[in-house]
Amino acid sequence: MAKVVVLGAGISGHTAISYLRKKLSKEHEVIIVSPNSKYQWVPSNIWIGIGRMTPDQTTFPLAPVYKKNNIKYIQAKVISFHPEGDDEIKKGYILAEYVTGGNKGNELKVDYDYLINATGPKLNFEATEGLLPGTNKIVSVCTYDHATHAWEDLKALIERMKNGEHVKILIGTGHAKATCQGAAFEYIMNVEQELTNHKVRDNAEVTWISNEYELGDFGIDGVTVKMNGKLMTSKDLIEMVFENRRIKWIKRSGVFKIEDGKAHYENLEGDKKVETFDFGMLIPSFSGHGFKAYDKGGFDITEKLFNGFMIVDADYTSRPYEDWTVQDWPETYQNPAYKNIFAPGIAFAPPHAISKPRKSKNGTPIFPAPPRTGMPSGITAKLVADNIVEMIKKGADDLHHLGSMGNMGAACIASTGFGFLKGRGVTITTNPIVPDYKKYPETGRMLSKTIGDLGLAGHWVKLTLHHAFLYKAKLKPFWWMIPE
Repeated sequence: MAKVVVLGAGISGHTAISYLRKKLSKEHEVIIVSPNSKYQWVPSNIWIGIGRMTPDQTTFPLAPVYKKNNIKYIQAKVISFHPEGDDEIKKGYILAEYVTGGNKGNELKVDYDYLINATGPKLNFEATEGLLPGTNKIVSVCTYDHATHAWEDLKALIERMKNGEHVKILIGTGHAKATCQGAAFEYIMNVEQELTNHKVRDNAEVTWISNEYELGDFGIDGVTVKMNGKLMTSKDLIEMVFENRRIKWIKRSGVFKIEDGKAHYENLEGDKKVETFDFGMLIPSFSGHGFKAYDKGGFDITEKLFNGFMIVDADYTSRPYEDWTVQDWPETYQNPAYKNIFAPGIAFAPPHAISKPRKSKNGTPIFPAPPRTGMPSGITAKLVADNIVEMIKKGADDLHHLGSMGNMGAACIASTGFGFLKGRGVTITTNPIVPDYKKYPETGRMLSKTIGDLGLAGHWVKLTLHHAFLYKAKLKPFWWMIPE
């Protein structure tokens, strides 16, 4: 009998545990350890943040789903990794702390034969002074709780505008190396649409601020898409959309401090400026959780497992940007020091940025970190689960399920306004995610599979996917037929 432990119940962790349970017989034990009591479909937090959905429409309790499907669920937070065990436990284990119930605060050891670290990122609000949601006129849509509070503040702002007040809204990235520009883009578009719906758009100055070198970079160095039979860069597409919606923009800038309604930022020219606002939603930087790892003698071996995020089968050699290739990116998400440990999704340490790293004249790095959210998180989680299943069933050492972001495609549908007849969406498919300029010298990507669209159909697709992926996550009948 094998024992597989998954850490984290987000998109990656929940996907991995679902496939493990489906493909392994009941004699094998699958355990999930997560501090969260609810699953949240994060992409729909945007709609909570404009009052078009409630948390009940985007979340569900995890415990009943896991109980029904013979998955052991431990609501606890990981503290440290012990891949070699100790005198008491002769195999790998993790040390965790209960976060709820009568055991809250107590520690426990969870041993494993195979471990999947799907803990995702820490939302590192502290990396930017004053960025904590609920302070300094700042909100967030990173969690459903944050998004609920964002709508409360936005609703109050709209009422002020209905009384004739003119306001300033600032949305974008809140750190010089933040990622998830897509989420911020969705939110600024939906906020702008809500202002129009409430007939107060003329009372607002809406501004985008980002560490992107050009609009539409999104942490993947932008894309060239085929749209209506013509080629268009994501830069031109987003500029067109912003101009149409009367959204101003500040790019090539890193926010480093927030005061009450003031964003202090530095641009690539080295200038330090201030942008005032009445309502701000700025995405924080992502970081690892700061886990420690120890060998069986109790000595610190954190560097074998973590480089901020978890080390996997990537090439982390330090080289100039011009020498980076798609071959640097991992294919199995297996830790090289401990072959029974894996890290899909945001939990793995990327070998380098995708967008070109740039520094200001003051030496401050200002560029997006590489995204690993959404579709790549689900795909990498499934292939990790498939490899572990094969290792258990066949005793295989060679891993046959591979998936590099250098040859993996992804689809992104960004909501730009909610409504069955008036909703809008920007749809971009890109293949591969990490551009390969040797294989596709013109744009780095396969043009036949890198396409764009803008309109009502995109909104319908995103809304359909909201319901489809929640159905899948609840492990309803034939859930596995819905792709990642």
